[in-house]
Amino acid sequence: MTAQTTPRQRWMAILARASRAEIAELAGPDLPQHDVLKAPETGTVMVEGRAGGAGRRFNLGETTVTRCVVRLSDGPMGFSYALGRDARKARLAAILDARLQREAAGSPLHRAVDELAARQSAARELASRKSAATKVDFFTLVRGA
Repeated sequence: MTAQTTPRQRWMAILARASRAEIAELAGPDLPQHDVLKAPETGTVMVEGRAGGAGRRFNLGETTVTRCVVRLSDGPMGFSYALGRDARKARLAAILDARLQREAAGSPLHRAVDELAARQSAARELASRKSAATKVDFFTLVRGA
């Protein structure tokens, strides 16, 4: 977590990267009472890329995103944005966002999100190692220099 990233930004990023099954596992079978303020709706957003990962930004294309907003019966509002058209995942992620705001750091739910973050990090690390194994470095030989 960087100095500018809040705990909420961190867990929302973790939830956004999680699969529907992982979100459902975190949410558990008994969902808290809640009102759906904005029902899950699907739209498109522009995705930006960077040349070489750190260069100038450019518009890569559009992707489908589903968003949802809920309010728990005791007050906290939860938001979510999920890639794709999975309305159930977006709703469950919004409920989890609201629950995470309500619960103290170190609670079982916060620890479960931390474990999910560790699994996501390990999967990224593995993918990075597999990709690095196929990297080819090109260089130019100059004759007579």
